[in-house]
Amino acid sequence: MQWNNKFIYPKSIRSIIQGSRHYAVNKENLPSVTTILRATESEEKKAKLAAWKERVGYKQAEIISREATTRGSYMHNYLEKFLLGKLNMDLLGDNTREKKMADQIIENGLRNKLNEIWGCEATLYYPGKYAGSADCVGIYENKQTIIDFKNSAKPKKDEWIDDYYLQCAAYSLAHNKVYGSNISQAAILLCTKDNIFQRFIIGGERLISYQNQFMEKVEQFYSQRIKN
Repeated sequence: MQWNNKFIYPKSIRSIIQGSRHYAVNKENLPSVTTILRATESEEKKAKLAAWKERVGYKQAEIISREATTRGSYMHNYLEKFLLGKLNMDLLGDNTREKKMADQIIENGLRNKLNEIWGCEATLYYPGKYAGSADCVGIYENKQTIIDFKNSAKPKKDEWIDDYYLQCAAYSLAHNKVYGSNISQAAILLCTKDNIFQRFIIGGERLISYQNQFMEKVEQFYSQRIKN
């Protein structure tokens, strides 16, 4: 696993515009990938989320969501330091849940698999369309890959994580558009709070399908904006 700074990723400033996250990058204010995904959710998905909140209780749903966000932030921070070679002895002695989750991802998902790192927490943008921050970009098992780190309360099934795939598809499109790369694979590396590791990989026609689906959502997002 080695660094190759072959691409220069732009600096960006995140801001909230009309309640949604945007990135100021290259003199454009672009909606984030997650903003587009949230704004174009199907009615079925909205109904399922509403039903879950009602089932567990709105206050408990808020607590669960906040805990997941905090857990994810700590885990991502540890993984970023690992990729940058900045782990110190204090962190190595840390036995928090998030550190153990990150270790699962490192040992099972990254070590001996991530050949080359081009960037981590890299700002990617599709001119005039959208922007976001990719957890890791590089060569994974000898293929140009977008790598995304996820945490979860329980194990996932492939059919439950369309949004993860759409997010990675968006980043791959943006990277290929701006840098002329040939990213043809996405790897989702996930660990539950109980230390169960999962890996999901898509490529080829399936990744292209998600890329097309995401661009349809981009068009839907801007069409909704015009109507509003």
